[in-house]
Amino acid sequence: MDRFVALLDRHPLIFSHVLLALGALALGIFILLLRKGDTRHRTLGWVWVVLMGGAALTSAFIRDFHLPNIAGFTPIHAFTALVAVELPRAVWHVRHGRVQAHRQAMRGLYIGGCVVAGTLAFLPGRFLGSMLWPRVSALLG
Repeated sequence: MDRFVALLDRHPLIFSHVLLALGALALGIFILLLRKGDTRHRTLGWVWVVLMGGAALTSAFIRDFHLPNIAGFTPIHAFTALVAVELPRAVWHVRHGRVQAHRQAMRGLYIGGCVVAGTLAFLPGRFLGSMLWPRVSALLG
C-alpha cells in the first residue's frame, strides 16, 4: 500500500491512469456478466466508457524512454490509439441499432484495452513491472 501512496506523490498521472484502468477492468467484468440492454447496463456502460476514455487519455501523456520508443511512445501506446478510435465507434454502433457490432467492439476493447494492455504494463522492465516483480520475488524467496 505504501508504494501505491508513493505512486500518487511521485507520479500522479500514472496513479490516475492505474485507478481508471483498474476501474474499467473490474467494472467491465461485471458488465459482461449482466443482462444487456436495460437501464443498469446502459448506466454502467457509460461509466465504463468514461473510465476507458480516461485511461486512454492519461496513457497518451505517459512516456517511457527506457524501452524501444519513438518520442517516448512505446508499442503499448497502440492500445491508446485503439481505444481512441474504437470506443466512439462502439457507442455509435449501439446508437444506430447495430447491437452485434457494438457487442464485438466492446468485447474487443475490454480484451485489448484492459486485459492485454494491462498484462503488458506489468512486464519486467516497464514502470509498473518494476514496482511489482521485486515485491513478488521478495515474497517468494
